[in-house]
Amino acid sequence: MSIFDGKRLTNETFKLDIERMRRGWYSDKYFENINRMLINLSLEGYRYSGQFHNLPNGISPEDIDVGDIEVEMQWFTRRMGKTTVVGVDKSLAMLKHCTGYFEGDKFIDTSDKLEVWAVQDGSIKYEGDPTKIQPVIKVRGRYRDFALLETPSLGILTRSSRVATNVYETLVAASGKPVLFFPARFDVHEVQAADGYAYNIALQRFNRDHAHELGAFVSTDAQGDWWGGAGGGTVAHAAIASFLGDTAEAMMEFSRILPARIPRIALVDFNNDSVRDTLRVIGSMFVKYRELMDAGNEEEAKKYKLYGVRLDTSGSLRDVSVQPLGEPALDLGVNPRLVFNVRQGLDHAWESWNIPDVWKDAAREFCHSVKIVVSGGFNPEKIRKFEKLEVPVDIYAVGSYLFNNGNSTTTDYTSDVVRVKIHGEWIDMAKVGRQVGDNENLERIW
Repeated sequence: MSIFDGKRLTNETFKLDIERMRRGWYSDKYFENINRMLINLSLEGYRYSGQFHNLPNGISPEDIDVGDIEVEMQWFTRRMGKTTVVGVDKSLAMLKHCTGYFEGDKFIDTSDKLEVWAVQDGSIKYEGDPTKIQPVIKVRGRYRDFALLETPSLGILTRSSRVATNVYETLVAASGKPVLFFPARFDVHEVQAADGYAYNIALQRFNRDHAHELGAFVSTDAQGDWWGGAGGGTVAHAAIASFLGDTAEAMMEFSRILPARIPRIALVDFNNDSVRDTLRVIGSMFVKYRELMDAGNEEEAKKYKLYGVRLDTSGSLRDVSVQPLGEPALDLGVNPRLVFNVRQGLDHAWESWNIPDVWKDAAREFCHSVKIVVSGGFNPEKIRKFEKLEVPVDIYAVGSYLFNNGNSTTTDYTSDVVRVKIHGEWIDMAKVGRQVGDNENLERIW
């Protein structure tokens, strides 16, 4: 699965569309054109007959079978800085199952003739400088047998490493606080399994690098498919609307019906009065909690324990509890003052409850233990500002930023042929500006 368990995922997990991938359905058309050309040259028995080759002195250009040329190709990211590498195992599955050629309708598998080296998912790549290339995959073999796989293999490496790198940087910004993986709604559903896997790899990498034990929090079951995770979540705005805008009543019925193992996290911004609705929710749930505890029904009482409240105020709105300042932009959306207001409201809510003295300590703990989750437009920059101000956030939910592919988080991959095999000898043959790279984390696969 990764560097964390020393195992690799196989096509039992990925379920590749092998037949169409072998035929170039997922490949840039120019690779299919090149593939057809090389096959025909091989059938014709063509030998190199040009004049302007780049072979070094002493290497004869005669009798070189271009159609069956063997090459050394390397896959690497051009991003400057640190990349959390994910997508290697799926790329290897492509090479394993789709390397070869067709004779009529019969596919001749030649994957066993490749030499393949690769890093593990979860490895870190530090250089994006093309003069200091660190390949994550290196392959030697007949080029036309795997030429069609360049596009899909680069695609999974780029996408998965992008998500993983963004998740890792978000976790660092959050100073070890949990980050909910919440981007499913911002892309097609087919990518959820790969994205959730990338999130989990980044989380494990962060835990290893920073001596943390954060758990994984994904929002759909599909996001946990490749690693055995499961989606989690509580109440949506639509549910509150179904209860006529009554957040407290929605949470009471949610708590009554759903099992206690599902954390009760109230979404409190529906009416744009987050403090008021927070107090209504926690007050209603405590009354029921106390009633059940007094009746000796502790298991049922657990269903009314409020785990947290989530603030998701639109970036175009100012919450009722936030008094306007001179700079309107500082008042909008989920901002530090709103979080402080909600925290203060939670911590002091019990003081206004009409409860016997014997219950006051428990009531205080009931309120103080409630966590604050924030969502809506969060990215590492915004999270760092919150952390610098010591805003009392317990959990960050991050969505579309995790697909970001700009500037510091660009993880675009490319691949180059860097050597060719001529008369039994490997000769450097990289385009100008590229060269053979090395990576100490490469291990021989087959």
